[in-house]
Amino acid sequence: MKSTIQNIIRFSKVKTFAFKCIAIGVVLGCVASACVVRLAATQLIGGRQTAMAATASRTSTVPLSSKRGRILDTNGTVLAQSVERYTIVADPQLAQEYEPIDCTEKTKDYCDQIDGKPVGATGAAAVARLLASVLDDTNAMELGAKLAVDSRYAVLKKDVTPQVKRAIDDLNLGGIVWGELSSERLYADGDLMGSLLGGVDADGTGVAGIEQMENEALTGTDGHETYQRGLGGEEIPGTMTESVAARDGDDVTLTIDRDVQWYVKKVLKESKSTYGSPWVIGVVQDVQTGEILALADSDEVTAGTDEAKMNASRAVSETFDPGSIGKVISMSGYLQTGQHKLTDQFTVPDHATFEGQDFKDASDHGTQRWTLAGILANSSNIGMIMAADQYTDEQRYEYLVKFGIGQSTGLNLPGESDGTLTSPDSWDIRTHNTVLFGQGYTVNALQLSNVVATIANKGVRQQQSIIKSTTNADGKTTETKKTEGTRVIDEDVASQMMNAMESVSDVYSSYVKVDGYRLAAKSGTAQVVGSDGTLSSIVSDYSIAIPADNPRFVVTTVIKDPNGVYGGSTAGPIAAKICEFLMQKYEVPVSSPRKDAIAVNW
Repeated sequence: MKSTIQNIIRFSKVKTFAFKCIAIGVVLGCVASACVVRLAATQLIGGRQTAMAATASRTSTVPLSSKRGRILDTNGTVLAQSVERYTIVADPQLAQEYEPIDCTEKTKDYCDQIDGKPVGATGAAAVARLLASVLDDTNAMELGAKLAVDSRYAVLKKDVTPQVKRAIDDLNLGGIVWGELSSERLYADGDLMGSLLGGVDADGTGVAGIEQMENEALTGTDGHETYQRGLGGEEIPGTMTESVAARDGDDVTLTIDRDVQWYVKKVLKESKSTYGSPWVIGVVQDVQTGEILALADSDEVTAGTDEAKMNASRAVSETFDPGSIGKVISMSGYLQTGQHKLTDQFTVPDHATFEGQDFKDASDHGTQRWTLAGILANSSNIGMIMAADQYTDEQRYEYLVKFGIGQSTGLNLPGESDGTLTSPDSWDIRTHNTVLFGQGYTVNALQLSNVVATIANKGVRQQQSIIKSTTNADGKTTETKKTEGTRVIDEDVASQMMNAMESVSDVYSSYVKVDGYRLAAKSGTAQVVGSDGTLSSIVSDYSIAIPADNPRFVVTTVIKDPNGVYGGSTAGPIAAKICEFLMQKYEVPVSSPRKDAIAVNW
């Protein structure tokens, strides 16, 4: 009986154990089945998505920066260009985990040291010390502070040269510190073209001067590359899936001749000091094409600086009453309308009253017997009014407009002022006459140059230009389209005016001359509003067409508040210096003797 009970108990234990084993087996079977199902699902159903996710985590699209086009002078000399630079960036999190490798016989090819000595730190401090050894103008404390942040991206230094970037690569900090390609805009000649060139902002967009005016042409199109990166951030060979090349911006070639610009700038700076003037402006224009060879002022503004970006070139923004240079416009109108010939005779006092308004000439000369040519040669305000007795307000306005007064030059230079010219119905009794001799309206130096260039170009006004051509990344050059000139006065009238303007040069020949060359010129002096709000300042100007017998260039100079006052004795010698340089540089043949001078006295 006892044995039977023991057997029953033993059987019961075996049965219980068997049940437990079976239960555990079932559970293990279920787990195994679940694993198999999951594995099958992963491999057969979700495998592609998993692989794609893994690939995506390694895939990066890296931008390829385009380079901004260059700005060149007419001879191909580089005035502005973008050069290869790098922005050095880091992963602060990895930097904080960095452990430098001590130099031993086994690790000497890839160990970390500074000037042959151990780094002496770990983490961000070690990375900072290594970088400070090759980065100029930075210190380890400054770099360490940038690396001790809770971030995966930190900019350490901008505009690093390729040489420095290669030195950083040699520090074996791959994946922690790297360089991102960028560019820096450099200007070759400092203040030579300062505000005229302007500058670009932090994104490389032109914001002033020619950089702004030609921004669309100069700006390139960025590209990109898509590939997989390794753990150190390096490209895994053979994983490139997309590559779109960057396309650089167009090169822009100016009509400016850098050598002429340099000389004009030099003369203007010297003249500013010589005459005690706050500023001086100079323009050199090709008579036949309208191309601007030099456009300068005495301001010392370096291209690309904040000052250059915030201030337009004085040569295009400054406006002033032209003074007696404006007489060539009125006299051209007298001749073109047939009201006078240059030989017409006048008896001219030095002061007179017209319509209740008192006028006078610049100097006391008593009553003189001058021809119309003599009125221009002696720059007589009284004579100009006397000759205009049949010259209507509409005609006075018409010829000012025909010569380009009060209008844009068409150059589209940022900051350029059109000057001012009001309509005749707004003129008072005095302005009705002052417009005859260059007062009552304002111009900029470019407009004034084109007035004289129009006469020198046989009466045809050319569209001025400062952009010669553009050349794209493929090397294709597109010349700036030239518009057809506009006839303002007949060729015969222009010839007569050149003759009269030569007589003006004769008056100033003792100090405004270029040996071997005939000059056709006109001076101007005008009172302008000073800082006290009254007519307490002076603007003097002078414009020369040279050689007078075969005009090649017009040179115009403008000077504010000079010691000496009158344009002929201040702006004139400045213009003559520039003319002398032009004759030598371009090897212009000397003039033939003058034989057809129109009498200035009777």
